Amino acid sequence: MNRCRQVLAGSVVTLVMVLTGCHKKHVHAHQPPPPPTASSGSGRYSGRDTQGTTSGRSTARTAPAPVPATPPNLHGRPSLVETGIASWYGPPYAGRKGADGKVYDQNAMTAAHRTLPLGTMVRVTNLSTNQSAVVKITDRGPFVKGRIIDLSLAAAKETGLYRMGVAKVRVEAWTPGPSGDPKAIPGGRWCVQVGAFEHEKDAVKLKQQLMRRYRTAKVIEFPGPTGHWVRVNPAYPTKASADEVAASIHVSGGAEPYLVRTD
Repeated sequence: MNRCRQVLAGSVVTLVMVLTGCHKKHVHAHQPPPPPTASSGSGRYSGRDTQGTTSGRSTARTAPAPVPATPPNLHGRPSLVETGIASWYGPPYAGRKGADGKVYDQNAMTAAHRTLPLGTMVRVTNLSTNQSAVVKITDRGPFVKGRIIDLSLAAAKETGLYRMGVAKVRVEAWTPGPSGDPKAIPGGRWCVQVGAFEHEKDAVKLKQQLMRRYRTAKVIEFPGPTGHWVRVNPAYPTKASADEVAASIHVSGGAEPYLVRTD
């Protein structure tokens, strides 16, 4: 009897719960929409996506790399236009001081040229890919026969030269000349650089010979990443004087005399 009463009571409770549940409103939890995807805009990013992941692994969220500064406008006709072979340089030159006295940064838009004034703005166009970059001359080189300009790593990537190693390019230079004649390349200080010698003794030997021959010139010997070099600074550092010195130097063993501007 007791069991029948328990079953009856349970049935009544169940019926009450069902009847009350029919009038109960269902509450839906509010799900906010996902945040909008960051727009790429006109900026460039350093290989990291907007969610801060690299190689599929979650990392701390970081701000995108700054957008490179817009190159200066190059107005008028260039002071110099030349076509030749370009190369690029990074290590072991990265971290060394360039000809402008500043530490060479391979990630900056710069280049090395033997005779353009330091500070010259140059547009370099890879004639194979038609890619161009505007760079600033901050260093001297390349000291390889047949090459006319050495680009930084960043400029090499911008022009498509990085993987090619060397390529034929067009160089258009706007020199910081007199305002009255924007096409003029200002006069400067010139020297002759000879090298590179594999052995220091060969460079020292040439230095001694040149010191006896050019008693009024300053002759120095110095090491570089690719070997030992000799530099002759004429008493009158004009281009004409440097030309005469370069024409008089004949060295065996592959060392070449290069006309170099020091300013």
